[in-house]
Amino acid sequence: MSTASPSPLFPPRAERERLDDLLTHALADAHERIVRGPVTPQIDLSVFRRELAEFNYATPRGLERVLSWTIAQLEQGLVHVTHPRYFGLFNPNPSFPAQCADRIAAVFNPQLATATTSPVAVEIESHVIRSIARRVGLPGEAGGHFTTGGSEANLTALLCALTQAHHGFATEGTRAFSGLPTLYVSRECHLAWIKIAHQVGIGRAAVRFVETDGTGRMDPHALERQLQSDRQEGRVPVMIAATAGTTNAGMIDPLAACADLARKSGMWFHVDAAWGGALIASDRLRGALAGMEAADSITIDAHKWFATTMGCGMIFVRDAAVLASTFQLSADFMPSNDASVDPYVSSVQWSRRFLGLRLFLALAAAGWTGYAGHVERSIERIDLLKDKLAERGWHVVNDSRLAVLCLEPPVGQNEVPTIVRRILDSGRVWVSAATFERRPVVRVCATHGETAPDDVMELVSALEQSAL
Repeated sequence: MSTASPSPLFPPRAERERLDDLLTHALADAHERIVRGPVTPQIDLSVFRRELAEFNYATPRGLERVLSWTIAQLEQGLVHVTHPRYFGLFNPNPSFPAQCADRIAAVFNPQLATATTSPVAVEIESHVIRSIARRVGLPGEAGGHFTTGGSEANLTALLCALTQAHHGFATEGTRAFSGLPTLYVSRECHLAWIKIAHQVGIGRAAVRFVETDGTGRMDPHALERQLQSDRQEGRVPVMIAATAGTTNAGMIDPLAACADLARKSGMWFHVDAAWGGALIASDRLRGALAGMEAADSITIDAHKWFATTMGCGMIFVRDAAVLASTFQLSADFMPSNDASVDPYVSSVQWSRRFLGLRLFLALAAAGWTGYAGHVERSIERIDLLKDKLAERGWHVVNDSRLAVLCLEPPVGQNEVPTIVRRILDSGRVWVSAATFERRPVVRVCATHGETAPDDVMELVSALEQSAL
């Protein structure tokens, strides 16, 4: 009896193990080269595009060859967030346990739409969500789930707020309201709220950007005035969304004051702690988030300061029943539709990747103490940078409790765009240009779990030389 030739899509075990070992070593070698080299891309895109165009898929090339080519292109063609001198946005060097989780999830490939099909995976994710909700200070009836990122989590919160604000929203949409449903955010918030308002159908004009108090935080008095004005215009305020860790400056809005105002106004109170929420790991630092426990919903991204791989967000809701009432439906082709255990019945997603394994393995391996050390170390690196730059005449314009600095160069030196351009051209480190209270600043954020004092001093040197 003849046997079919092995498929390159499903090679035999021996070949899989050989390629798996090859990939493991190739990735480790590439990482060693990355940390010794530039942070910025060094690729010739014209050459890359010509090579890419040759992949017409008419002739198989073999996986080993394609793996080698792909690693080489990525090594030369990315801003390396895994580099210890990446002082950029909230993209961390992912923890090793999180990387292991991606490999495990890829092999088992569970579909987390229902607990019937993936009971162990669904329960692991639920356990992690419950554990973090308790750490935040939410009550026992709190619920939530993993998301593809902070935008999905924030969108989920807005849908919950709209559904709770008017029972007819689920069937009639915005027509159920007597006026335009409106949400309130700081003008320093993440601008994903604009897309979210568009997505849920209330329109971009439904987002009110509240003035700050001069320190990058939402001004509660300005918020109260805006609410009064909007009600007089016939708008329907539905949600206040405070930020715990603004993108540009790492500022935390006055959470307790926002919570009080939301409660008095009968509005949903949401906290976007996508980045700053990781402070819950540190007993010494978590007080900066006081008031977050009063939220109706909270966003935290594990793929930011919790250092999992992209994308891995989380949404927490004070009353899990709200998720069920917002997303409840029944599909006869699904094996079950229990909102208390089946994620597809209480979330935006249907098909779901096993995202929560990344944080489960990392938390299980390191514990809260390990994560406390991780976030505290980031802040120590920023404090070191602050001290060294102060000695050299640089001015820190933000007063953040998180690991980010907004910097102005000494008087008479180059302007911010020139400084940042020179730094990025050098490839030595990576920083970004931003604004703080409408002032141009050099933005520096410590996210890498292995950034050392020497890396900080390299940044100091790059800033000094680029400013002259």
